[in-house]
Amino acid sequence: MKVLIIQQKMIGDVLTSSILFEAIKTKYPSSELHYLINSHTVPVIQHNPFIDKLQIISPEIESSKIKFYKFLKSIQKENYDVVIDVYGKLGSALISLFSKAPIKAAYYKKTTDFIYSHPIKRLKIPNHNSSLAIENRMKLLESIDVQFDNYHPKIFLTPSEIESAKKYLESEFINLSKPLYMISVLGSSEIKTYPTAYMAMFIDAIVNAKPDAQLLFNYIPKQIDKAKEIYDLCLTDTKKHIHFNVFGKSLREFLAITHHCDALLGNEGGANNMAKALGIPTFTLFSPYLNKKNWFGENEIPKHVAVHISDYMPFSEMDIMAAKKNPKDYYMKFKPDYLLPELKEFLKSTT
Repeated sequence: MKVLIIQQKMIGDVLTSSILFEAIKTKYPSSELHYLINSHTVPVIQHNPFIDKLQIISPEIESSKIKFYKFLKSIQKENYDVVIDVYGKLGSALISLFSKAPIKAAYYKKTTDFIYSHPIKRLKIPNHNSSLAIENRMKLLESIDVQFDNYHPKIFLTPSEIESAKKYLESEFINLSKPLYMISVLGSSEIKTYPTAYMAMFIDAIVNAKPDAQLLFNYIPKQIDKAKEIYDLCLTDTKKHIHFNVFGKSLREFLAITHHCDALLGNEGGANNMAKALGIPTFTLFSPYLNKKNWFGENEIPKHVAVHISDYMPFSEMDIMAAKKNPKDYYMKFKPDYLLPELKEFLKSTT
């Protein structure tokens, strides 16, 4: 059985959908599994033993109708038996259609329903205490008789990557026998980023609870000014614990550095998903407009902790809609004092 799984765009999505490969290989060991992803997401699934081949969508292919058509024809020549379209957009629907695979599964949409042999309706409530992101992806595999099991994304680092990161950290005077925490200081967008002053207070609380803590900031070069703003707001003593200029220069380097951390704490996003896939405990701050159940399951407790404003005050569907339009007002209600008890308990459990 030859299977193509389609999951484009976001790193967190690509990593989460990688569970499908382990699930299929477990049921069908001799199956040939291909993963269609965007080029910038390759690092999170490198060395994954369950993936046999990558089909890469580059920016050049996406921006050219001619190149995209040639790509569609190359997919057609693969003669897939099954296509699992997790992405579910127009481009992936066309890829599914051109594949001519007898079995094509995707989430149900009125506009593309006719393309797929198995249009699957999403769950709104988890059936197995996992996140909806995982449970709905596993539901797509019902099209090939693969039932739910408690799979979690995994990232595979090489021994040399791990050793190289260790030497780098030690060269920056980081003591790996003491607590080392990666701080996700910024989200992927403003509406997914805890307020600057609150994040500084959150970081201060970490150092207060763990006086020997060493902190690394996770940010990309274009975010350095915002990251520095948070650093400047931290207490003077807290700043002594922050190694601001220690970071990976590539995604694989970031992953290898995170491997040596005792936990990752901060804004919800791809970094949290990657830390979980490395087996690193996480403490996640969810944006008020997000549904925590989409990306966090009860079966992740107690190793992982996730907090949302709804954990501390009444919060309706109308509030979620209002929070998406005006996240700042709702974020300001989500005060650091509310989550300090959970934070202290989490930090106790990480060392």
